Order: sequence, then C-alpha cells, then structure tokens
Amino acid sequence: MRHKSPKHPVVLQAYHFSMIFIGSILAAIGLEEFLVPDNLIDGGVTGISIMAAYLTKLPLGIFTFFLNIPFLIIGYKQIGRTFVIRSLFAIVTFSLWLTFFQSVTDATSDVLLAAVFGGIFLGLGVGLIIRYGGSLDGTEMIAIVINRRWTISVGQVVMFFNIFILGAAGLLFGWDRAMYSLIAYFIAFKLIDIVVEGIDESKAVLIISEKSREIADTIMARLGRSVTFLQSEGGYSGRKGNVIYVILTRLEISKLKTICHDIDENALITIQSVSDVIGKQHKKAIH
Repeated sequence: MRHKSPKHPVVLQAYHFSMIFIGSILAAIGLEEFLVPDNLIDGGVTGISIMAAYLTKLPLGIFTFFLNIPFLIIGYKQIGRTFVIRSLFAIVTFSLWLTFFQSVTDATSDVLLAAVFGGIFLGLGVGLIIRYGGSLDGTEMIAIVINRRWTISVGQVVMFFNIFILGAAGLLFGWDRAMYSLIAYFIAFKLIDIVVEGIDESKAVLIISEKSREIADTIMARLGRSVTFLQSEGGYSGRKGNVIYVILTRLEISKLKTICHDIDENALITIQSVSDVIGKQHKKAIH
C-alpha cells in the first residue's frame, strides 16, 4: 500500500518539524548520554563544541548554538530560507535537549558501548533531521556551498574537516579516545546513510504532469536549477506532452515534492540515485 504524506501544507510542515524535533532528541541522547561522558566526540561543529565545553566547563548547548550561527547566515544566503529555518529549529532544540540531558545519569560507563550506542543514536537523530530538510552541523552547509562551486563532494569536504577535529581530540583527550570516537563517527555516518539514502547523493528526477511548464518555471525560479524537457507520448492515451528531467541534491528533494504537489498533486514523480554527475550544467547558479 502506498504511503501518503500529509497533503495540507500546514500539516506537512508540522510533520516535518516534528520529525526534526524527534531527531534532535535522539542526537542529544547520543551525545550527552553516551559520547560526552567518556570524552568521545563527533565531527564538525559539534566536535569543536564538545572540546570547547570541556576546556571552559560551560554547557555544551551554548557552543552548539552559537558556533553554528555564522554557518546559518552563510546557508541563508547560498542555500535558501526553508533549509536554514529548519536547520535553526534543529540546532535550537538540539542545544536545549543537550542542556536537559546533561543532568541525567549517564547510560553506560563502558567506553566501547558508549561509542557504539552513541553513534547509533546520533546517526538516527541526524539522519531524521537531514531527511526532513534540515541540518545539525554548520560544516555540512559549508560543504554544500563548496560542492556547488567546485567538483568536490559534500562527503569529502566534511571528512576533510573531521580529520583535523579528530586529531585535535586525540591531543586533548588521548589517542585511544580519538579512536573510539572514530568508531562512533563511522557508525553514525552509516546510520545517516540508511535513514536518508546518502548524505551527498545526487538525484535524477523525472516529472510527468499536464502542468509541466508551470512546474519547470517554478523549479528554475525557486531552486535555481536548469531543467530539460523530454518529448513524451502516452502509450494508452496517445497524448503528447513534455517530461521534466532535472538533477538535484538530496536536500532539495523535499522542496521539489512540495512544488509539484502545490501545482499538480496528480503529477507523477520518479526519483533515482545518481552515482556521479559530470559537467557544470547541473550546478546551482550562485548569485
């Protein structure tokens, strides 16, 4: 039976934000109940925040919020308002839950269990947030901007940042803790991959609709993506028309679905993963 997401725009937005809220709880549990008590860290801004909180003895939630603000500003200018609003909501709720769980008894004192289950909770939480149109870490926003300017994948940029962060963690907490952190990081990364089907995956989208021109114009205006029309003919009806072909990032798929639903809720949309994209025509124009 086909799963149907809420159709009303307000209900749909509420659903997305509720999933992001749940994701922030899971991610906070992964950090404060498992990783942080054993001096294990995550990558990106979160990892920097953990080390800053350790050195200053200030609450972790303060750093996860304020260190992400500059990246949110960059994301607003380069990626879009909807993405940044959802990311801001995720970061605020995540920071608040971190403060709450700081007073809760740690889940385990075994370092290996902390690395494994911390990675699981963190991966599930971050995966939900990304799947429903947000982000919990500013380095991913920077990685998306870099990916649009140069042919460097989001995953490669994030990994580059995290090599230095894990190196700093090794100097601060000891290399055994850095290696346990690496276990947690890879578990979290795999869980994110399972939840959102690829952190930096491109998607090839085909859209069949009687309002193809209106949908195409809206995609180009709101997403800044070029589209291609493929001539089509219905096998049963014999009706001629146009099929829209467009390549998007995973983070833009949610907005694409909203665009198509608002214009033609009967539009047929097929989405396929793309292992590689060569050429600059698919890159989003940056003004």
